Amino acid sequence: MKRLSVSNRKMLSVILIGLVLWSLSNVKWNDPIFHPGGTDTFRDFLEASIRPELSAAFILLVIQSAWTTVTYAVAGLCLGMLVGIVSAMTALWAGRKEKSINRFYVAAIRIFLAFLRAVHELVWAWLFIIGFGLTPMAAILALAIPYGGILGRVYYDSLLIAPEPPIRALQLTGATDLKILIYGQLPLVFPNLVSYTFYRFECAIRAATVMGFVGIGGLGMQIELSLSDLLFNEVWTLLYAMIFLIVVVDVWSSVIRKTLTK
Repeated sequence: MKRLSVSNRKMLSVILIGLVLWSLSNVKWNDPIFHPGGTDTFRDFLEASIRPELSAAFILLVIQSAWTTVTYAVAGLCLGMLVGIVSAMTALWAGRKEKSINRFYVAAIRIFLAFLRAVHELVWAWLFIIGFGLTPMAAILALAIPYGGILGRVYYDSLLIAPEPPIRALQLTGATDLKILIYGQLPLVFPNLVSYTFYRFECAIRAATVMGFVGIGGLGMQIELSLSDLLFNEVWTLLYAMIFLIVVVDVWSSVIRKTLTK
């Protein structure tokens, strides 16, 4: 991969600064930035953070909602991983061939993955709700499609830029493409792939929560119901549950990554 020259980096910096200034110039600074009527409500919301709802009945509801959110995230991520792995391996195999038809396959797969990740999971959720109704399948597919595109692109790029010397050594021994992938490329980048997949798991939990706002269920739906009734103490309990899930995934990811890199 070629590094940018000094002149190109300066030009890129100028362009980025110009875009920032252009964006700021289009902001209507004369309009109020904050809604004056919402100050008291927001203060009540912040004060509720120190007194979340901890009744046994509500805690049970939070656990059930969190479990629903996690199941959506796991199922959607697993399907997305399947799409990503198959796409990345196919593109990698085709890219090893010199024929123009194989380069066409690589380009087609990259365009396919770009299409999958171009549409936000919330938009996919609305589309699948039309077809499947407010069912778990709508949430799972809405997560699987864009995450398949994202993971496929990351898996492919990671394998593509794996260090060359071990791969060349295997090629000199006459190893097949599959053996080069299993014994050469994959071990070199596997810890990074696992780390990124866990990061996407965190994102899937957040996305599954957000999709709850359209009525699919989980933590998001409960947050919306509590917000609509201005029950901020319940909202904070649900938010703390969401934070707990993310922390658990983060710690789990760190432990596995340390194990893989020993």
